[in-house]
Amino acid sequence: MIKLSNNIIIGIDHGYGNIKTANHIFKAGIVCYDHEPLFTGDMLVYDGRYYIIGEGHKEYINRKETDDDYYVLMLAGIAMELESEGLTAADITIAAGLPLTWTSGQKAEFAKYLTRNEEVSFTFRKVEYHIRILGARIYPQGYAAIAELAPSMKGVNVIADIGYGTVNTLFIVDGKPQITRMFTEDFGAFKCVQAARAEYSKEHGANLDDSILDRILISGTADIAKDDLKLIRNAASRYTDELFRRLREHGYDERTMMLYITGGGGCIVKNFYRFNKDRTAFIDDINAAAKGYEYLAGLQMKVGESK
Repeated sequence: MIKLSNNIIIGIDHGYGNIKTANHIFKAGIVCYDHEPLFTGDMLVYDGRYYIIGEGHKEYINRKETDDDYYVLMLAGIAMELESEGLTAADITIAAGLPLTWTSGQKAEFAKYLTRNEEVSFTFRKVEYHIRILGARIYPQGYAAIAELAPSMKGVNVIADIGYGTVNTLFIVDGKPQITRMFTEDFGAFKCVQAARAEYSKEHGANLDDSILDRILISGTADIAKDDLKLIRNAASRYTDELFRRLREHGYDERTMMLYITGGGGCIVKNFYRFNKDRTAFIDDINAAAKGYEYLAGLQMKVGESK
């Protein structure tokens, strides 16, 4: 978080796989109950309903404001950030993001969704919180993760933000984002997950446990039969081949351009693609986007204060 006068800026990266703040990460899963459930470790109570945070998996949708889930997940992220500072009440500005080419068309509705209640009281992990939401600022995914680096980038650079739902590609030339050369595609890591699950199901007529698949994609291996490991690795390799084919289709040239890979899907590229090591950099900080949202909001709000 960034403290600015009596206002606290909290960045929230509303991912399809995980929710990230500047200092925390948790699964973008949520289960709602009308009555208090048996297990209450990560329970959030809001508006008379009980939510278990991190359970299940949020279905991929391209309009995050279509239900209450991302709002409630945001409240959990805010609570975690406040708890780290020993706070239970605060005036907050939310800094968040949307896929590159969706930002201009959806940011007004998304900001309205995030700020729909000026004052919010809720309980998380049995601690009561009261916040006042002063506003929301929405920024493009991908760019936010490298915002502090961008001004120093020389030559032609390509940013590939590989999330769970989407891949966002942005060209930056001599530090300047190229508005006409940015792309958002529904080809995030979930496509790789779907392909690997389908291959395993076809071979064995059974479902592959999510934890095993996650371990393979993150580390490249797991303690399973060699033939099954090979099957899943081949599916992941086909995904990365197609990913880079799409990057080249957009104009990426690994011989003349620097590629920056950010987002949780970067581990799949690391483990299953023969990339140009001399001209590829990985932004490994999984919280980079949330930190970038805070950084950009802080710059804008400080300029506003100075005026």
